Amino acid sequence: MPHVIVDPESTALAERWALIKTPRKNRKRYPEACVQVCESEADAREGADAQRNLHPAIVYGPSVSSESQRIYYLVRWLE
Repeated sequence: MPHVIVDPESTALAERWALIKTPRKNRKRYPEACVQVCESEADAREGADAQRNLHPAIVYGPSVSSESQRIYYLVRWLE
């Protein structure tokens, strides 16, 4: 995971299962508009669709970037 300060007492920032819409899987962070948070790992895996560039992952966030955008940090891909 990129260098991110993790606050264990935070109720807003957490690891979450998600689907990330991206044609390339080489980035370390993704804007909120590209991330669909899922209820479970199974939901994330079931929603995966390589044809539509939807990839299951574990993300951390949302956090506010220096550009004032809400972003999620990639923890790892589930594929």
